[in-house]
Amino acid sequence: MAVRKILYADNPKLRQKAKKVKVFGPQLRQLANDMIETMRVSNGVGLAGPQIGVLQRIFVAEIPEEDDDPLSGKPFVIVNPEITKRSAEMEEGQEGCLSIPGWLGEVNRHHSIEIKARTVTGKPIKMKVSGFLARVFQHENDHLDGILFVDHIKDPEKLWRVQTEDDGSYVFEDINALAV
Repeated sequence: MAVRKILYADNPKLRQKAKKVKVFGPQLRQLANDMIETMRVSNGVGLAGPQIGVLQRIFVAEIPEEDDDPLSGKPFVIVNPEITKRSAEMEEGQEGCLSIPGWLGEVNRHHSIEIKARTVTGKPIKMKVSGFLARVFQHENDHLDGILFVDHIKDPEKLWRVQTEDDGSYVFEDINALAV
């Protein structure tokens, strides 16, 4: 496995639509392993192909383990995802992005989604996910269409600059303090 370089928001590749994966084989498995390693080393919960300059429809996700969530603590590799159903129930929640370090914002997402996709070996899958994992899947799926989480934020008061302290905790800054 190798840690890949993460592209930042000013890179035009992040605004391009990724192409469908057509070849399933050792190179795709290596890409998936590299993505999982990169996500973990970067303390992320998801990573999409375009974020490492690979314009293919693939993302990985892994949310922290919780006793009441059987899907937590497990890595997912999702290839050629298509959201087939979205709950009417929406939830506002905090999001950040490895491609936009130092910023967090409140984003409205569907509480649950159903997707159809392929595994890294090409096997068709269907999944229903909810809560935080659904948020992560929607966030990463947006990357495949050239959409960043900040595109969903219309109220500047719902976007914050954060700094990480030595102990890993965040210090929030008021976005208005950054205005010129």
